[in-house]
Amino acid sequence: MDSIAALIAVVVIFGATLFIIWNKMKDGFGPFNTSVILLFLVLFITAVAFVVGRIDWPSVSGLLLAIAGFAGGLFSTPSKPSDQ
Repeated sequence: MDSIAALIAVVVIFGATLFIIWNKMKDGFGPFNTSVILLFLVLFITAVAFVVGRIDWPSVSGLLLAIAGFAGGLFSTPSKPSDQ
């Protein structure tokens, strides 16, 4: 019963977060918005797999560090000047 409640909590939390992200996307699917959605999807699948017992904590921590590294590189890279 505890895993069912945890699974429902994960789905509700990530559903609400996706709703907020989707409403804040004003510019369409640019490189940053698409990357945020992709990172969110990977995080959601990881959380669901961890809650139902498909993967263990060391794998989750590795995926979380990979997500953090990708996001840090994505947002710290200077944008290229447009060719106008």
